[in-house]
Amino acid sequence: MPDELELLRRANPVPDDGPYYGDGPLDHRAERRLDRLLHQEPAPRPVRRPRLRRAARPRLLWGLAATGVVLATALTALLGGPSPQPAVAAPRPLVVRAGSTPEPLALLADRAAAAAADDPSGLRKGTHVQSWSMGMSDQAPPVTLPQETIVRWKPDGSHTELVVATDPRHPGRPVLSDEGEQPRPVADGHVISRGTYPPSWSDAPPEAPPPHDVARLRGYLREAASLHGGMTPGELLDAVDLLLDHWTLGARENAALARLLADTPGLNPAGRVTDRLGRTGQAYVHQDRSGARRMLIMDPSTGAVLGLELTATRAEPEYGLDAGDVMQYSAWMR
Repeated sequence: MPDELELLRRANPVPDDGPYYGDGPLDHRAERRLDRLLHQEPAPRPVRRPRLRRAARPRLLWGLAATGVVLATALTALLGGPSPQPAVAAPRPLVVRAGSTPEPLALLADRAAAAAADDPSGLRKGTHVQSWSMGMSDQAPPVTLPQETIVRWKPDGSHTELVVATDPRHPGRPVLSDEGEQPRPVADGHVISRGTYPPSWSDAPPEAPPPHDVARLRGYLREAASLHGGMTPGELLDAVDLLLDHWTLGARENAALARLLADTPGLNPAGRVTDRLGRTGQAYVHQDRSGARRMLIMDPSTGAVLGLELTATRAEPEYGLDAGDVMQYSAWMR
């Protein structure tokens, strides 16, 4: 029996001299279809479930430069004027308060353990996070896409997810959103997506509940990030980012995570900062060889992770990236 390819060759469904497929002029039907493609609005697409955060990986962020060319036309139109809108400008790096005392992570972990003994707050699946992520192109300046995501799980295993375009640095101003095929300005609070999802369960991290034991938590994060062997400080922080996009930690989990971070070399205390939501935190910094600098912001009393900032330490002039530009930032809330 001849295979399918041979059958197609014999059928020759698209002959060279066919009336609609040759190099000659289009017929009326083809012209109408081409006109619709070029000038009419596309049909509404089903709402897609956005990827929950963005887990910050330098290699992926540099990859934005390659894919960002697709966005160049829209970005040029938005940013080509004499002064770009402040609402789409990249946030400045957080600055450590002058004269503040850097606190060792071990001290913060001790406080977190003491707080966990008296704090009944428990682990909750779901997250509430405000995030900023940079989009880059070699034909337009970098832009920052800010949004807020709230995920709430119900006892039956179903959950809801709400994603809105908002930027607390500029309340009430237009926000640049990546909804659809191209970035576009939308009103502050514009709903990017809203969905309700049926019950689902998983025993694999990060969907499975995280443990509140340090050794088991280390293994959990390694599995969640698909790592084998040890974790570098940068990989650990990326795994923490992933964890907090799925779970709101309780006091015991915060204490275990703080102790795990305290046992990790390469996270250097920097002092106090005020994060982008106006909260006071202790900053811990790690800089790797890829040109990325991560700043972890933690609550000095409870050891809870408040935020994580990723900045470039070297310029990429071809993409308009300057040393010190914030490439990604997350601020988690309860």
